[in-house]
Amino acid sequence: MRLHPAVARALATGQAVVALESTVITHGLPRPQNLALARALERAVREAGAVPATIGLLGGEVVVGLSDGELAYLAEAPAAKATLWNLADLTVRGADAGTTVAATLHLAARAGILVFATGGIGGVHGAYDESADLAALARYPLVVVSAGAKSILDQAATLERLESLGVSVIGYRSDRFAGFHVPQTALPVPARCDTPEEVAERFRAARALGLPGALLVAKPVSEGLTAEEVDGWLGRAQREAAAAGLRGKDVTPFLLRRFDELSEGRATDVNVRLLEENARLGAQVALALQRAPASTP
Repeated sequence: MRLHPAVARALATGQAVVALESTVITHGLPRPQNLALARALERAVREAGAVPATIGLLGGEVVVGLSDGELAYLAEAPAAKATLWNLADLTVRGADAGTTVAATLHLAARAGILVFATGGIGGVHGAYDESADLAALARYPLVVVSAGAKSILDQAATLERLESLGVSVIGYRSDRFAGFHVPQTALPVPARCDTPEEVAERFRAARALGLPGALLVAKPVSEGLTAEEVDGWLGRAQREAAAAGLRGKDVTPFLLRRFDELSEGRATDVNVRLLEENARLGAQVALALQRAPASTP
């Protein structure tokens, strides 16, 4: 694992650091939007007063805090997608890869970073089809700022699995679970926080109690799509996928692409907005933790 000098200094001196994933660069948006977004997320963290640490694999080496040149390289490279089940193999093979939520959680925890800002977490697709993000959220004690679970998922089942796994879920300025492209679902959350300081207080309490998993902060996007729009576009995309005979790993990329096409780009606009908002909130929470650090059991 190689840490960017700025990230290493920040961690050594107790400064606020925010981890960022890199699959948003390698698999999230087309070029050149992907690089522009990566830079915008890091800028949002810096402007809020924290140090960004985008995590990725370069030639099999884990890098915590990609340089601007390395961001540009990953944005153009034919990179793999690194999650926990293939992370070791990718390092041995010397691969370039973007890190998913699960892999970023693992690597951020190893580096000693306490806050991770992302877009939407993975969750439950259907029977026996669950994202590795859920188990990772139950395992690594970080604050994870998200906009809820991705729109293509079963939101109710995902929230139920989070409860079963013991993941602490907090609505940010909301009593309902955030719905990614939709600001809020109808699903109630067990707790609510209205300031970064309140989030930091809950995380300190979780650490003092020795709770093993993440504190998942579900922040509604400020301006999103309606539930009717999302249901209509996704329903059409799902029917097209079934008619084309798509199965397994081919389904999700198709759904995401068609969803954005049917929305005439509005889905991507919302995705970019929520990512920047989450990065900013992540920095604010990291600064609140810096002022009153979390205890370690």
